[in-house]
Amino acid sequence: MAYYVDIFSPATYATFGATDRTVSGFRPRQRAAAIRVQPGDKLLCYLTSLSRWVGLLLVESRPFDSRDPIFAPENDPFVVRLKVRPMAWLSPEHAIPIHTAEVWTRLSFTREASQSDALWTGQVRASLNRMGDEDGQFLESLILEQARSARAYPLTERDERRLRLMSVRRPDGDVAVTVPESDSEEDDEAEGPSPEPTGASAIRESIRMQAVLAIIGKTMGFKIWVPAGDRSRVLDVSPALAPDLLARLPMNYDETTLQTIQNIDLLWIQGRSIRRAFEIEHTTAIYSGLLRMADLLALQPNTHIPLHIVAPEVRKDKVFQEISRPVFSLLERGPLSKTCSFLSYDAVLELSGLDHLAHLSDSVLREYEEFAE
Repeated sequence: MAYYVDIFSPATYATFGATDRTVSGFRPRQRAAAIRVQPGDKLLCYLTSLSRWVGLLLVESRPFDSRDPIFAPENDPFVVRLKVRPMAWLSPEHAIPIHTAEVWTRLSFTREASQSDALWTGQVRASLNRMGDEDGQFLESLILEQARSARAYPLTERDERRLRLMSVRRPDGDVAVTVPESDSEEDDEAEGPSPEPTGASAIRESIRMQAVLAIIGKTMGFKIWVPAGDRSRVLDVSPALAPDLLARLPMNYDETTLQTIQNIDLLWIQGRSIRRAFEIEHTTAIYSGLLRMADLLALQPNTHIPLHIVAPEVRKDKVFQEISRPVFSLLERGPLSKTCSFLSYDAVLELSGLDHLAHLSDSVLREYEEFAE
């Protein structure tokens, strides 16, 4: 018997909670991970926006594919499924915060970490990550006891906002959207102190991430594009990139499209095609990067380029909030949240340290990216 993490966003938590909770679903990219799960294994359910443990599910089947609309009225994306039996399912105010001392000091991946350090989040970054037996047994006991005792962990106003769901109807089905209450990033950050550096140090960190992603792409065999204004600073970080930085884009797009693409923070190029596109948002307004991604899709609606917003882990919720705005959710080709993922700085650094990186496909990013589900 093994333990695995089952990740829920506020939207999927609400959707799954409204069912009889006997089928858990995953995206096709998680099929290989699902194949490892056996009947008798247990899923530890984690609510990302609140960082709380919300349930325990007993697996009762091998994975199977189904397009029956369980989790969405149409075009249900969670087609890789497991039959499960709910052993415990907690309301948000009774769900167990991972940052509470009784949990933080016991889990192997948090007890030695600072709560301001996002390195620990790798364990809860994606569904079907295997949990260590000791951690799994501890969380199972804790969740089952909480289901009996119903100890309250009051929600803050910010928690309540993150749980607030709205939706709009599209021809291909309803789409969850968010409408931020403030118009500025500063208003959002004013709710609490930010551990992120500002000024010159923030610029250096952003450029360092740009250089790390460029090195990863170069190692995998891609040519690299960075905007002209960033090239000298990226080369200051990694001079060895010089032979692989493109002086011009090798595409025959119209001028408007080329000008849009040229401003994207980083591109991996293979031949005459964009393989992946990255926007790095350290402290700047996240929607500026999302707008460039949306512009690219609007100008080239038939492109199928994986898009990524790269930012510190502490900005993940803000990324998901912005990407779920109506303007990005109602694009003609479908919601931006389906094609643009989040990559944390820690995920990028972990990826850069993989052995045999030169022999890996860029599809390995699927193991590190997160979507606003």
